[in-house]
Amino acid sequence: MLAAFAATLDPDDPLAALRVDDLEPAEPPPGWVPVTVRAAALNHHDVWSLRGVGLAADRLPMILGCDAAGVTDEGRDVIVHAVINDPAFAGPDSTHDPRRSLLSERHPGTLAERVWVPPGNVIDKPAELSFAEAACLPTAWLTAYRMLFTSAGVRPGDTVLVQGAGGGVATALIMLGSRAGLRVWVTSRDPGRGERAVGLGADRAFASGERLPERVDAVMETVGAATWSHSINALRPGGTLVICGTTSGAEPDRAELTKIFFRPLRVQGSTMGTIEELRGLVAMLITTGIRPPIDRVLPLLDAASGFAAMIAGDVFGKIVLEP
Repeated sequence: MLAAFAATLDPDDPLAALRVDDLEPAEPPPGWVPVTVRAAALNHHDVWSLRGVGLAADRLPMILGCDAAGVTDEGRDVIVHAVINDPAFAGPDSTHDPRRSLLSERHPGTLAERVWVPPGNVIDKPAELSFAEAACLPTAWLTAYRMLFTSAGVRPGDTVLVQGAGGGVATALIMLGSRAGLRVWVTSRDPGRGERAVGLGADRAFASGERLPERVDAVMETVGAATWSHSINALRPGGTLVICGTTSGAEPDRAELTKIFFRPLRVQGSTMGTIEELRGLVAMLITTGIRPPIDRVLPLLDAASGFAAMIAGDVFGKIVLEP
């Protein structure tokens, strides 16, 4: 079957590691079900995989992709939940499983004509969402939903700072937060990205590191080292910092430990989300009319150009591939 996969690993030139060709995946675990992919969305996770981060050479070739929407063999329109739990894990929160993985890490991913998943890893796709829109949700949008409504515990009227406008998670945070009655502020190194964030629903945009007019109830942190001190200093006493990524590095110059315990602040890690939260996210989109911005839709055969655009940062919204 046609697939976009990591044929090799290349830390310096991830595009050199990408292949789009016929590839038969390994036999899926017993009981897993096939989904015919109608649309799959790209994530920076796919680029990191091509660089060899989180993907070992002994798992190659590996079909890339975490996000998909498609049709089961019974004709059911579904959205795929990308978190794969250890079969022995019995906890109520799938993100707490220390042996969890995402599709394309240990098991073939979604950038293919078909993907196999555990039967509990699909939810119904409502008719109100196109396959392309639905395919944008399981990673970036689900991460944002959990950050706001589970990890931060914010309420309507609270002020939330989103660091680094422009990324997929940040875009989802802005759109979900503004429609949930939050006052959303954003930072960006690029004034144009800040303006676009305001167009999506943010109340105000600030330059990266700029002093804010007042402290906020929660900070959504995806950048890491470059914005860590600013995030800590932006919080009111008792506020919450939710971190889901470290795109600028994981070692800040200052840990700010004294401020964290003295003020006292809460630092909450957050990653992906549960299948129940994915259902909640879909319900919120249907209720509010929010739709994920899509930068472009490409045929799977043209996956390399989609990857190139994402690596170059030449996108606003998700890149969707259709087999």
